[in-house]
Amino acid sequence: MTSDTPRPNEPTPASPDGIEPTQLKNALKAFKKRLKLARLDDESRLGHGAMSSGGRSGIVAIPAPPRYPQPVWDELVRQGKLRRAGQGLYELPERI
Repeated sequence: MTSDTPRPNEPTPASPDGIEPTQLKNALKAFKKRLKLARLDDESRLGHGAMSSGGRSGIVAIPAPPRYPQPVWDELVRQGKLRRAGQGLYELPERI
């Protein structure tokens, strides 16, 4: 084991802003869940046509859940796990 590898019983180090890694993980999980629910809600609306199999949601960005402070979202953007979409909206980066 190298000296810079955290041991299993030691807490993981916080980011430079003092944000815990578990808080970042939970915030990203909450964002993904809210995005999924927004898409499902959009796809289930009336007006897609009675004979069609439904429509695809056009929702790609949502506001960040207010449960977490702004520095958490800024850190997730810095890490590349989220992208700013403008006007206070965030989206998941495209995966290749």
